[in-house]
Amino acid sequence: MGLFDFFKKKPAPQEQEELEALEKGLEKTKEGFLSKMGRAVLGKSKVDEDVLDELEEILLSSDVGVPTTLKIIDRIERRVERDKFVSTEELDQVLREEIAALLEENQSADLQHAFAEPKQKPYVIMVVGVNGVGKTTTIGKLASQFHQNGLKVVLGAADTFRAAAVDQLKLWGERVGIPVIDHGMNTDPASVAYDAVKQGVEMNADIVIIDTAGRLHTKVNLMTELTKIKRVVQKFIPDAPHEVLLVLDGSTGQNAFIQAQEFTKATEVTALAITKLDGTAKGGVVIGISDQFKIPVKYIGVGEKIPDLQVFNRSTFVESLFAKK
Repeated sequence: MGLFDFFKKKPAPQEQEELEALEKGLEKTKEGFLSKMGRAVLGKSKVDEDVLDELEEILLSSDVGVPTTLKIIDRIERRVERDKFVSTEELDQVLREEIAALLEENQSADLQHAFAEPKQKPYVIMVVGVNGVGKTTTIGKLASQFHQNGLKVVLGAADTFRAAAVDQLKLWGERVGIPVIDHGMNTDPASVAYDAVKQGVEMNADIVIIDTAGRLHTKVNLMTELTKIKRVVQKFIPDAPHEVLLVLDGSTGQNAFIQAQEFTKATEVTALAITKLDGTAKGGVVIGISDQFKIPVKYIGVGEKIPDLQVFNRSTFVESLFAKK
């Protein structure tokens, strides 16, 4: 399910700008992927066992992950068997289709980046993730985009164990012109979340985004803290949070899988934001994490600018991944 039920069409120049940013952001992944694909099929006319072995290595080196790689290879093998003959020229298209199908099965979005007023107000988003993945920056960019589209936003600085997180969120609030609820360092995160939702209700806000601690000593502490935050916001809105957004750093490859594993154990994650894809050749992590955890990818980060945090569009992502210059 998307963040909101209705999406407005973007103007064509904005679509083009976002597409160019996406293609540039995926450049390192794409260059490695396509160049290896070219070598794998060189001098071959059909997809055989050797080509499939090479493809398996390529997917693994792009951090698609072992289970998802094996699933993709199995699907291609079945297509080769069914069609009796698949040429190496057709392999690109077959691979595109199978990757897009996997993302669709995991309910990853196929929407254009646009915003509309949520039916549930305020719509509460709890953001989780370890320090250093771009969690607070992602919140700031999201808040800025929501605000630019006419939505009233409140931020809750509930990562109270890290002064930089609180200060960074306050700077985003000042920059964008939206309120940030904070109690300073080493205060009760749940109390911050409570006041943020209270403020959101009182000012009839559209969206409340709550930053949470990215570094706790044990999984038990993490689970307890997130459960407590959920409990206090439900005093105002019984079905909140409406979304639990896990932010992962795409450039960390397999580390991102481990982080996803820990957070999905600690709380019910409903959407993913995968950042820093512009600085890595490991863009396959988007495919693997979505598939292995059955959680839709909602946003991807492909650059430093505010619009470079994009709503994930699976069709555009796959096409950009395979786009040849």
